[in-house]
Amino acid sequence: MTSPRQWIDALWLFFGVYWLASAIKRKKTKQRETMLQRLGYTAPLGLGFYLLYQPHPLYGWLMYRFLPAGPVGAWLGVALTAGGVAVAFWARWHLGTNWSGVVTLKEGHELIRTGPYRAMRHPIYTGILLALLGTAITFGEVRALLAVVLAWFSFYIKARREELFLSQEFGAGFAEHKQRTGMFLPRLS
Repeated sequence: MTSPRQWIDALWLFFGVYWLASAIKRKKTKQRETMLQRLGYTAPLGLGFYLLYQPHPLYGWLMYRFLPAGPVGAWLGVALTAGGVAVAFWARWHLGTNWSGVVTLKEGHELIRTGPYRAMRHPIYTGILLALLGTAITFGEVRALLAVVLAWFSFYIKARREELFLSQEFGAGFAEHKQRTGMFLPRLS
């Protein structure tokens, strides 16, 4: 691999393989969102990745560059993508068998407050968003920035639903955790 684009593609492939492998061992589901609810956040996320990887967008303005092409920005993007993937892996490891790709409560669900969850309630989304931002910087086109915005919107919808489930399950414990942590970034106060 010699080009930033090859590194980006490899990082996302590595992410996908890890995600699939780590999804094998999970707790049994106690409560799950509906398919319609899931579509509400998977559709914008899918559209974002489509925009990012569509070789010939329908609208030419999507290919306008927001950054000039060059190695400094491209490699900075690779570094941010790698950092984002690392944050997502770290957070996923701390969730352990409580993780699910859909909004669920597991049997024996635990409120995780270790690792990145000490400071953020949704560090997996933070990691993915950072990785997408890095990818957008490497690609340098408007469509990549739009993909980041769509992913943020998708994760915001999903995170709000997850927090409803966690509030129902953990009550005051989750309310206290929510006061001490930020949703996607650490709380500064």
